[in-house]
Amino acid sequence: MTKAQLRTLESKNAEWVSKHLVMAGRLIDDEPELAFQHALAASRRGGRMAAVREAVGLTAYAAGHYGEALREFRTFRRISGSNLHLPVMADCERGLGRPDRALDLARSEDAQDLDATGKVELAMVASGARSDLGDVQAAVAELEIPQLDINRAFSYSPRLFRAYAAALEAAGRADEAERWSRQAVVAENALGVGDFAEPEIIDLVGDEEEPETAPRRQPADAEPADEKPADTEPADAAPADTEPADTAPADAEPADSAPEALPTDAAQETVPAPAGQEPADDAAGPSEAPREQPEQDTARPASMDAIFTEPGEVAPTRHGDD
Repeated sequence: MTKAQLRTLESKNAEWVSKHLVMAGRLIDDEPELAFQHALAASRRGGRMAAVREAVGLTAYAAGHYGEALREFRTFRRISGSNLHLPVMADCERGLGRPDRALDLARSEDAQDLDATGKVELAMVASGARSDLGDVQAAVAELEIPQLDINRAFSYSPRLFRAYAAALEAAGRADEAERWSRQAVVAENALGVGDFAEPEIIDLVGDEEEPETAPRRQPADAEPADEKPADTEPADAAPADTEPADTAPADAEPADSAPEALPTDAAQETVPAPAGQEPADDAAGPSEAPREQPEQDTARPASMDAIFTEPGEVAPTRHGDD
C-alpha cells in the first residue's frame, strides 16, 4: 500500500520520502526521538500520504510526544478512513492526563470495528484508564472480555494475562493473580515468544571466505608441482631435428603399421628366397643394390607366386635358363 502511495509523488520526492520512512521504521524501537525526526522529514514532502502521517504518529507516540501523536492519528484516520490506531489514540489521551476521554474512545462505535487484537489492546487501555481514576474493580472488569481464555493462547494472550494479573493484584486478589501470571508463562512457551523465542542466528563468516578444511587454491600463474614446465620436452620425445617416423632405418620393424610396398620393377624381377636357402647366381638384381625393405607381413605376399601356394608350402624360386 505504501508503494502505491509513493507512486503519486514525483520520483525525486518519492525517493526522499521512502528513505526517511525506512530509517524511521529501523530506529523506532532503539532511538524513537531520531525516528520521529525522520518521520517529520518525510512529512515535509509527503504530508498528504496516509502512510507518512501514520509514521509520524507512531514515532511521536514512541518518543512520548502524545499531543502530536494524537493529532497525526486523527489525520491518518481522516485520510484513510481506518480506525486501526484507535487504541493508541486512547492511550495518548491517558498520556495527556485525560483518562475519561480514553474511556469515551473505548465505548465509541468505532471500537466495534476493531479486530480481536485491536479489542484486546483497547481493553488494556481502558483498564489502565480505570486504574488512573482509582477504580480498581472496574479495571478488572474491563479485561474480562471474550478474548480472555485461560485454556487458549493467541499472539496477544501473554500480555492480556499479565495485565489481568496486575489488575487482580491491585484489587487484592493475589491467589488469582499468581495463577494468571503462571498462565502467561505457559502461553509464551506454547507460542515460542518472550523467553522461549528461538535465538536469532547470525553467520559471522562471510560467503567469500572458504572453510578451513577446503583445499588451498594455487595462484593462477603457479604451475603444479608434479608437472613439468611448458617449455620442457618429454623424456621420450624425439629431438626437433630428427626425421619423421616413416624415415626410420630399414631394419626397424614398425609397431603396427603395414610394410611399405615394393617398387613394381623390383617385385617382377626378384622374389625373396625362403629362410635358410641361398638365392641362385643368375637371380641377380638390378645394377644398383635394392634398398633394404622392412620385413614383410605374412598377411601380404611378396609376389604373385605366393598367392597359389598352399599354407605351409614354400613359394618356388625363379631360376635362370639352364
